[in-house]
Amino acid sequence: MATSVLSRKTGVIVGDDVLNLFKYAQEKKFAIPAINVTSSSTVVASLEAARDKKAPVILQMSQGGAAYFAGKGVANGDQQASIAGAVAGAQYIRAIAASYEIPVILHTDHCAKKLLPWLDGMMDADEKYFKEHGEPLFSSHMIDLSEEDVEWNISTTAKYLKRAAPMKQWLEMEIGITGGEEDGVNNEEVDNKSLYTQPEDIYNIHKTLSEISPYFSIAAGFGNVHGVYKPGNVKLHPELLGKHQSYVKEKIHGTEEKPVFLVFHGGSGSSKQEYTDAIGYGVVKVNLDTDLQYAYLTGIRDYVLKKKDYILTQVGNPDGEDKPNKKYFDPRVWVREGEKTMSARVQEGLVDFNTAGQL
Repeated sequence: MATSVLSRKTGVIVGDDVLNLFKYAQEKKFAIPAINVTSSSTVVASLEAARDKKAPVILQMSQGGAAYFAGKGVANGDQQASIAGAVAGAQYIRAIAASYEIPVILHTDHCAKKLLPWLDGMMDADEKYFKEHGEPLFSSHMIDLSEEDVEWNISTTAKYLKRAAPMKQWLEMEIGITGGEEDGVNNEEVDNKSLYTQPEDIYNIHKTLSEISPYFSIAAGFGNVHGVYKPGNVKLHPELLGKHQSYVKEKIHGTEEKPVFLVFHGGSGSSKQEYTDAIGYGVVKVNLDTDLQYAYLTGIRDYVLKKKDYILTQVGNPDGEDKPNKKYFDPRVWVREGEKTMSARVQEGLVDFNTAGQL
């Protein structure tokens, strides 16, 4: 059981617990889904799924998702809404996660160069929380400088890892571009060659970062694309991840077959076999977002279509012109329908990634 390697069995985990959980995931050949959350509703839908499937889970906020957590009416010119929303979301998740009796990794998603002030603000909050509680507010962050020069990407990531290291905070980085579009970062027109990371780059990253801290993972490109596309339009090559592991093992004269913690981005729409292959090569985290957005919609959409005649007015429906409709239009009713369909899709991912039953 995964809890056997954790000092904290439930709630938000940090530091060595994150490291040990990822090691255990590699050993047992499962990956943990990283769910993009934007509200308390999407948080509880994800936590319910993980609890019911007896699995750990990663809850993450993107820059746009964090701003949404703060409220669309808050200005975000200096990333103030994204910082405030991320901190508020993190505090909410920390307050509620233990109630679901599962371990949770609290993470933030893609932070491109233009969004670095967002990461700076969150790490300010981490350091403040660390002084008070002996651990960072967030378990981990992701820095995504994959669109930049490789050397600058690595050196800047190293700078942030040095800041995170005293808190034993995990840092995920990306090398090789993930195609498609997400949160305003559009890579739909990039050269396909940019979607495939080279093993030399993986080794250089591992060498540089491992001298600073063991708490890091790499999102390596193997044809990944954000969003969902028609079958055949996306060419994934998870076998490249195996080559990365072998190359790094050889260069460091290591004994571990999978010395690198790898991350699978652009997971929505991929086949179960592609997930299985990638996990076999050392992937410990798989991002899920697009599929879950659609799943959340379907529950609300179907409810509205089914109950249309009961929500057109506050009073009056097919059962009588004086019948009240409050029990139909109460947000707790129709929002809950979205939570249920999203939760079902998260459970599907937990099965696909072999995470279910690991607790």
